[in-house]
Amino acid sequence: MRWLTLYARSRQIPASLAAVVISAVAVGALARDGGGGPGDPRLPVLVLATGAMAVSIGLSGQDLALDRTAAIRWVSRRAAHVLLCGAVVGTVLLTVQAMGEDMATTAFVVRDSAGLMGLVALGAVLSGGQYAWTLPFAWLSFSFFAPPPTSAPMQVASWMLLPPGTAAGTLTALVLAVAGTAAYAVAGPRR
Repeated sequence: MRWLTLYARSRQIPASLAAVVISAVAVGALARDGGGGPGDPRLPVLVLATGAMAVSIGLSGQDLALDRTAAIRWVSRRAAHVLLCGAVVGTVLLTVQAMGEDMATTAFVVRDSAGLMGLVALGAVLSGGQYAWTLPFAWLSFSFFAPPPTSAPMQVASWMLLPPGTAAGTLTALVLAVAGTAAYAVAGPRR
C-alpha cells in the first residue's frame, strides 16, 4: 500500500485530481447559467480536455532515469495509469452532471475521455510529461474554430464535438486511445 501512496505523490495525482474536480465544478456552474445551449458539446468537451490536460503532468515521474532503471515492469503500470486517469476524468464529469445540468450522454463522455487520454499519452511520448498537454490543447483549439464537419477529414479533425453515434468520431477516439496508450505503455515519456 505504501508504494501506491508514493507513486501517487510522485505523479502529482492529488493536485491533478483537485484541478479536475475544480474545472468540472466551474464548468458545471457555467452550464447552469446557460453558458451553452442544450446539446452543445463545447462545455463537456472543455471539462474533459481540461481534466486530461491536468492529469497529463503525472505521466512522467520526478526522475526519468530512475523510472527507466527500476526493477518493476512499467508497461502494465503505464497502461493502467492512462486508463485509470481517463476513467477518473469521465467519472468526475458524470458526477458533476448528475448533481446539476445534463451536459452530455455517457457514450459521449466515455468516447471523448478515452480519445483525449490517448492524445495526452501520445503527447507524453512525443514531448515528455511536462508538455503532454499541448497535443490535446492544440486539437481542441482547432476543433472549436474549425468549419462545420461536412467532409470525412473535417469529421476526424472535429471528432470531440461530434454526436456519440458518429462513426468518424468514435473511430478517431478509439484509434487515439489505443495508439496513445500502447505507445506510452511501451515507450514511456520522452526524456
